[in-house]
Amino acid sequence: MGMKAKHFGLVGVGVLVGVAASFQLSAHAQKAGAPLPLDELRQLADVYGLIKTDYVEPVEDKKLLSEAIGGMVASLDPHSVYLDPKAFRDMREAVQGKFVGVGVEISNEDGYIKVVSPIEDTPAFKAGVKPGDLITRIDNVPVRNMSSDEAIKRMRGKVGSKVTLTIARPGEDKPWVVPIARQEIKVVSVKAKMVEPGYAWLRISQFQENTLDELAKKTKELYAEQPDIKGLVLDLRNDP
Repeated sequence: MGMKAKHFGLVGVGVLVGVAASFQLSAHAQKAGAPLPLDELRQLADVYGLIKTDYVEPVEDKKLLSEAIGGMVASLDPHSVYLDPKAFRDMREAVQGKFVGVGVEISNEDGYIKVVSPIEDTPAFKAGVKPGDLITRIDNVPVRNMSSDEAIKRMRGKVGSKVTLTIARPGEDKPWVVPIARQEIKVVSVKAKMVEPGYAWLRISQFQENTLDELAKKTKELYAEQPDIKGLVLDLRNDP
């Protein structure tokens, strides 16, 4: 018991020193005059130490600290999120509009993976996947309570390889199984055309780094084609 308490104390103090040092560096960088909340940091270190010594199975230090940072940032407001290096790479792929997969935007709903939107002109879109579809299996692996990140990882792969999705569609009695070949997905952010004399259609399928430039380019092309445009429909349907 004494050794356990000693170990717990060392873990707690070590974490406290590390966290405090990080906050201290940040405080110096910002020239902040407020003292560090040592009692709260000590409480964080105590909880960390209890998890390391008493939890039913080992937990990696990196996971604990990353989740602690994520929770701290997420508690600020609904729009703030902490991205670890992998999540940041995934986000960069999304905003750059290029990745290898089937071409669906997804979210979690009732323990399943819900299709928010199939990206236009991608394998999933051509296979008939629709917004609102529930993916229940990926390569026959149940997705019940699977995270979105894990589902995305399973749907990504090499160009030309296949992934099989089992999909339940609201209003239909039986799920359907569809094999889809992965491709490099290059998402076209902006599409535009004249729908009838004087009226144009402009579609933003997904917001990316180049969306503003593409929007300006397509708008100029529309006016070059027909200078006397009377109205323009901005189509944002299923834009995730």
